[in-house]
Amino acid sequence: MTNYLDFEKPLAEIEGKAEELRALARQNEEMDVTDEASALDRKAAELLDELYKELTPWRKCQVARHPERPHCQDYIKALFTEYTPLAGDRNFADDHAVMGGLARFNDTPVVVIGHEKGNDTKSRIERNFGMARPEGYRKAIRLMEMADKFGLPVVTLVDTPGAYPGKGAEERGQSEAIARSTEKCLQIGVPLASVVIGEGGSGGAVAFATANRVAMLEHSVYSVISPEGCASILWKDSDKMREAAEALRLTAQDLKKLGVADRIIDEPKGGAHRDSAKTIQSVGKAIAAMLKDLEKLSPEEVVAARRKKFLGLGSTGLAA
Repeated sequence: MTNYLDFEKPLAEIEGKAEELRALARQNEEMDVTDEASALDRKAAELLDELYKELTPWRKCQVARHPERPHCQDYIKALFTEYTPLAGDRNFADDHAVMGGLARFNDTPVVVIGHEKGNDTKSRIERNFGMARPEGYRKAIRLMEMADKFGLPVVTLVDTPGAYPGKGAEERGQSEAIARSTEKCLQIGVPLASVVIGEGGSGGAVAFATANRVAMLEHSVYSVISPEGCASILWKDSDKMREAAEALRLTAQDLKKLGVADRIIDEPKGGAHRDSAKTIQSVGKAIAAMLKDLEKLSPEEVVAARRKKFLGLGSTGLAA
């Protein structure tokens, strides 16, 4: 059953009517609903085009959070072979919100790291809805150090509303762990390519996405704070999240103009969740292209290019 977003309710009605007709036809073989169902399908396709023709930033946030979007484990399963996960930070525990390990990408050995939100109630609770604790970032640091030691490119898949803000996480050094992970991204002498596949929330995302190349899916978002959090702070009213989303310039299109994102990966009409296989294939092509751009650079050149990229942010871009 398809999960429809608030702004897709008219589409839900049309597609629902088409499915009802087909269900009736399956119960009564003498009933021919082909023409009526096809007409509804065409109407639904036209409406889908219209709805997604020019999404507002807030609607893009909703699409980026869609529960049926492909998640980190879906990309790893489809794009990487011989995946061997590593667990734990050798200090406190294993954080299931962060998954990563050794793998092959197009038969090239790599290290892959990503946030995993889960795809049902049980797994979402287990994965803490993709919100990493300090041990998750320390696990990522372990993996990046291993990649640097053995000369393996690093691929990160970002999809988190932000780092977990709980009391225990703060007691165990959440901000320090995020800072160390970000620092490690800047230090490693191997190519680092990152893709924002859903939400890129605050420092929780920066700790994985301080990369040589950053790609974003067409309807993904990347911001210093969620629209709801921003609205609560600025207007003391979380219902003003639409205005906040506009002000944050969190869309892939805005961030490409600002130089934060290097490329935008097209999504199927209606969002990544409407054709996960096609989306994953497009992300695979983008990762391959980004790694190819970096493969001839020496470790020193890789580090210098990454440093130059981030020192240059804010020097050009959209006017205030």
